[in-house]
Amino acid sequence: METKLFLILISFIFTLQSCEAQQNLNSSSAKMTKQDVIKAINQNDTIAVVNAIQRGFDINTIDDEGRSLLLLATIEGNYEMAKLLVIQGANVNQQANNKDSAFLYSGATGQTKLVELFLANGARFDIFNRYYGTALIPACERGHIETVKLLANTKDFPIDHINRLGWTGLMEAVILGDGSLKYQQIVQILKDADANMHIPDHDGITPLQHAEQRVFKEIVAIIKS
Repeated sequence: METKLFLILISFIFTLQSCEAQQNLNSSSAKMTKQDVIKAINQNDTIAVVNAIQRGFDINTIDDEGRSLLLLATIEGNYEMAKLLVIQGANVNQQANNKDSAFLYSGATGQTKLVELFLANGARFDIFNRYYGTALIPACERGHIETVKLLANTKDFPIDHINRLGWTGLMEAVILGDGSLKYQQIVQILKDADANMHIPDHDGITPLQHAEQRVFKEIVAIIKS
């Protein structure tokens, strides 16, 4: 009898401790500030972020630079965190003070898996970066082959968009690239996706002429073929 009472008492104590721990967790989560949530994003703490969202924290909250939680997760390269935020309704097109959005940034940094996620969740093609460029143009400049391939072959993507410098993705691959294999592949991808090979810059110089000036023989051959 005494043993039975003892076990009941122990069970009761554990139950009280469990309830107290849960109350502390709830209280802590309820008090999470914007900075707490941003810290959780940067540390890839999905549990803390889920708790904050469940308690009504605004999914599209921004930091002092206008960067959304989703953009911060994208900057950190945290795919699972970004996916969580997107599922919860984060805006993939929300722009920071410098015009970056999660979609534009993922393209510029060659995070193809994130680009694919954002394309499937409302990425817009009429929102541009601070150079009035698309997600494709900096991907071409930086040699992100898989990202270029994905975007260039996405239906209705503006493959021939011209930024305020007067350059298309093709032009940036030629002018800002080094003519190496990855840039040759990018030019070929753009050509195969029916990009216009002849759009000139503000000075009237075509991609072919720029490639010839830089003695990028392989790229010249691709453009001419």
